Order: sequence, then C-alpha cells, then structure tokens
Amino acid sequence: LGARVQIEGRVAVVTGVSELQGAPTTVTDLRGGAALVLAGLSAEGETRILDSGHINRGYETLDEKLRAIGANLWVTPD
Repeated sequence: LGARVQIEGRVAVVTGVSELQGAPTTVTDLRGGAALVLAGLSAEGETRILDSGHINRGYETLDEKLRAIGANLWVTPD
C-alpha cells in the first residue's frame, strides 16, 4: 500500500506516505486483517485482501457494517 516498514528486533518502525495505493495483500491474523481492511478503504485504487477467513471469523458481517456507513467493498468466494 506504500508505507515503509522496518523491523528492528521486536519493534516495527512504520514510515507513512502521503497517500496509500491499493495493492494485493494477504491476511495472516485477525487484527492485521482488520488493519488491512481499514488501510484498503483509505487507499487510492483497488485493494485485494486474500485469505480473509481470519477477518470473517473474528468480525461478524464486517463487510455489511462497513457498507452501511458508506464503504465501497465487496467479498468474493475464495
């Protein structure tokens, strides 16, 4: 999505950018997946989130709730 992430031991240093760009991403855990959804919603262009099962198990009907407040997103079968 454009930000730089540098891992220093147990610390992640994130250097943001002025504008996130849509990109394909893969979910590896529940909270990280939620963060990718929010980042994708604020990014320019399309963001594809693969392996979204973690999100579906942890946040019931998240896509419907976000669409209800104006988000432009959809879920496709894996």
